[in-house]
Amino acid sequence: MIRLRQALLLTLVVSLVPIVGSAQDDAASDTLTGWQTNVIFDLTATQVSYSDSWTGGEAGSFSWVSNLNADAEKKLADWVDLRSVLRLSFGQTLIQNDSNQWQKPQKATDLIDWETVASYDIHWAAEPYTAFRLESQFVDASVSDKKRYFSPMTLTESAGLTKGFYKKDEDFFKSRIGGAVRQTITSVITDMEELTTERETTTDFGFESVTDAQLTLSDKLLYIGKLTLYKAVSFSESDELEGTVREDYWKAVDVDWENTVKAEISKIVTVSFYTQFLYDKQISKKGRLKQTLGIGVTYKLM
Repeated sequence: MIRLRQALLLTLVVSLVPIVGSAQDDAASDTLTGWQTNVIFDLTATQVSYSDSWTGGEAGSFSWVSNLNADAEKKLADWVDLRSVLRLSFGQTLIQNDSNQWQKPQKATDLIDWETVASYDIHWAAEPYTAFRLESQFVDASVSDKKRYFSPMTLTESAGLTKGFYKKDEDFFKSRIGGAVRQTITSVITDMEELTTERETTTDFGFESVTDAQLTLSDKLLYIGKLTLYKAVSFSESDELEGTVREDYWKAVDVDWENTVKAEISKIVTVSFYTQFLYDKQISKKGRLKQTLGIGVTYKLM
């Protein structure tokens, strides 16, 4: 297990080279020959304000959301393909109170998602793969007086078989299934008066299924989808939960289904509609749905 983790971490570090190095000068870019990279940044902002004399009860607001989507892919050898995808999102909303004073900003969105997959073409019907994924957020603002950064953080290390069902230009449809070890590191407040925290780590082992798709619907319309299923078969805290109503919650299948439709209005203006359905019985017995519709400025860095 230790050797597998070291190999996955090394794979992850190597995958950073094209993303970080793309920001360097042309001389340094010679070392990245063969990398296929794509980095897109977009920013969306909305502002509404009212004067002191305005009547009707409306409240002014200002919201902004920024997204960075980067991916890099390279054949490290004739039989080894490495692909890394980094997604960062953050946004805030500010609202005026009854006195037309602006309140403290509240988070509108917050995401860190970094996944690296190495697949090995050994002429099987499906290719073996190893993968590493980091999921977190920049700040946990659930307790306003105590900001906790990069919490919770979920690390998933997996290995299994992957198969591509469709590939044309930048469009693809592929799936993978395998065993996975997942660690969740959380900064927990232990004293609400002193606001002291400590790190808690839980570990589970199970099976994951991941399906990725990117399809060009027209010359101006793009669909991107990702469906992740995870079934735990062992959990480090199962003994502590035994005899409670939550003792079997960790056995339920976790679902993370993301869908994005992007419409290109012009070279720099894009309309996007994003939906995410989450189900994790340990967090909530109900499914959680997020929807985002935005129009903003998009800049392709490379």
